[in-house]
Amino acid sequence: MHALFGVFFHLIGSVAAGSFYMPYKKVKGWQWESYWITGGFFSWLIAPFLALWITFPDFTALLFSNTTVMCYAIFFGILWGIGGLTYGLGMRFLGLSLGNSVMLGFSSAFGALFPAIYYNFNPQHGKVSLNDMIGSTGGRVILFGILLCLIGIAVSGRAGMMKEKEQRINAVDKPKTDTEFSFKKGIIVAVLSGILSSCFNYGIEAGKPLAEAAVQLGVNPLFQNNITFVLVLWGGFTTNFIWCTYLIIKNKSYTDFANKRMPLTKNYIFCALAGTTWFLQFFFYGMGESRLGNGASSWILHMSAIILVGNLWGLYLKEWKGVSKATKTTMITGVAVLLISVIIVGYGNYLS
Repeated sequence: MHALFGVFFHLIGSVAAGSFYMPYKKVKGWQWESYWITGGFFSWLIAPFLALWITFPDFTALLFSNTTVMCYAIFFGILWGIGGLTYGLGMRFLGLSLGNSVMLGFSSAFGALFPAIYYNFNPQHGKVSLNDMIGSTGGRVILFGILLCLIGIAVSGRAGMMKEKEQRINAVDKPKTDTEFSFKKGIIVAVLSGILSSCFNYGIEAGKPLAEAAVQLGVNPLFQNNITFVLVLWGGFTTNFIWCTYLIIKNKSYTDFANKRMPLTKNYIFCALAGTTWFLQFFFYGMGESRLGNGASSWILHMSAIILVGNLWGLYLKEWKGVSKATKTTMITGVAVLLISVIIVGYGNYLS
């Protein structure tokens, strides 16, 4: 029953993650950096603190009790923040469906694999190293699932190349939502984003002592990761704030925030909705992780479910309108391979 609830919480979080970008599409007249940082205040600062305060009112002393853990969690948050920043660019260049598939596919693979490599060089009790995975049936099944995940990324990437070529030839059928579509730019950004986005998983691992201490102080284990999220998201906010501030000054887009010719109230509401929805993915991820554990299965289950949701939105937005049946088939095959990899990793985790 614990595992069933864990999967359920992960799925809710995945729906939030795969849908958060939709309100941004309703923002009118603002530059990308304007709406991205506005939503970021809600997703990286306001919503995480509210969630922590509601579930753990006396969190202040514990939050600053272990500076080493705190610094590691923030450091991984900074790296993840770069991944999150480039994630927004990847969505612009590749679209919701392909962008989600490639970026989150990489994040799934590296987020599941790198902690095991780390524990290979820094063994810790109760943590699974790469050698442990290679030496067990369940571990080898997980590694096979990760390999399959990378194959799914390659197939999805192939679909993107086919799509770009066909839309270049037949510009009449080019969907309105894909005016910025660029596979070359997108794939470079997507690889960087996918690898660095997996650092969120490392931040959760780094902050585990604080989460465990919170439980000892009486916090419901279901919400133990909220204290870790605040630290990781501090790092993410720092990265994004610096970059968006640079763009705002460079492009003089600071005028967006008070330009009365634009629907300011609606823009702020949609940004707040997008940012809060984005945070909910990790709120529910923490709940799912408390039931399934923070192994490869939790991370890949979460990421791959987001891929599925993102592709459903991509179909709804007609991002693949006007492409050939072969291209659509390639795209669907790539997504199917990614989802099969989830099942295999989950089975491997069960065997372990």
